Amino acid sequence: MDEVVKIVNDIKSGNIKPIYFLMGEEPYYIDKLSDYIEKNVLTEEEKGFNQTVLYGRDVSIEDIISTAKRYPMMAERQVVIVKEAQDLTKTIDKLESYAENPMPSTVLVICYKYKTLDKRKKVTKNIAKSGVVYESKKLYENQVGDWIKRVLSGKNYTIDPKASAMLVEFLGTDLSKINNELEKLQIILPQGSAITAKHIEENIGFSKDFNVFELRKAIGEHNQLKAYQIAQYFSDNPKDNPMVVTTSLVFSFFIQLLKYHGLKDRNPKNVAAVLGVNPFFLKDYDVALKNYPMKKVSQIVATLRDIDVKSKGVGANAMSQHDLLKEMLVKVFN
Repeated sequence: MDEVVKIVNDIKSGNIKPIYFLMGEEPYYIDKLSDYIEKNVLTEEEKGFNQTVLYGRDVSIEDIISTAKRYPMMAERQVVIVKEAQDLTKTIDKLESYAENPMPSTVLVICYKYKTLDKRKKVTKNIAKSGVVYESKKLYENQVGDWIKRVLSGKNYTIDPKASAMLVEFLGTDLSKINNELEKLQIILPQGSAITAKHIEENIGFSKDFNVFELRKAIGEHNQLKAYQIAQYFSDNPKDNPMVVTTSLVFSFFIQLLKYHGLKDRNPKNVAAVLGVNPFFLKDYDVALKNYPMKKVSQIVATLRDIDVKSKGVGANAMSQHDLLKEMLVKVFN
């Protein structure tokens, strides 16, 4: 994120490079930087003749270079943006010669999503020498909560730990999806608001009582009644609660418990770091630790592996989601 801020600040100050190669597994920042350049480098009057958007599936590297070598019309520079450039993976090395001597009056933006260039290659070195090579890395799940807080803080909002956890549980590490949902909430809630689990439930459609997050908590507390109620809700709403996802998240919970059992240093700060969770939720893990001895946790992990295989249709004789959930809970609790 700091690198993104630096790139934006450089552009604002007039330090504009002739090439921006935006690559990596996380498309969110690639889109953000590309959109910023598209909106801000040229004036509205200049864009008509001097801003071109190309798509990797429709053009060749030769087409891109030819466009980049044009002179701007009645403007200091032109902007050429190539979206979905990952479709040009096989021929991307042909940018090497252009990157060695790019047009100073062209701002060429290459959006190379889900892939990266080999930094040892000459094409990458040439681009880095004359322009910017930015790699947008995927965040780990335990980093997304902090990212949500930073994004909201910059817009004068806060978020409760439980609400943040719900977003991560249901949307994973896809920053674009999370940002879209946050923007919906910002339309509804005034600046200065604290986003709560109730806001998530009412405006985004996640149930604050019947979700995987609450299922894990019920299992941790050994609250069988609540766990079976949630399982029934999942069975009634299978499209919104796929078994593969449920199994995966319950599995990760018990893997975390296994790590917790093995820790010698149980200082809350260390525990939160090792488990990759917000310290706010450590009390839930403390409860589960007492309810599930290490030997039992190991057995449950093995059971969940078996359930996961069955949920993918292997050797399950087409068991229903209801039956799989019931089997999972019976083996966890007994």
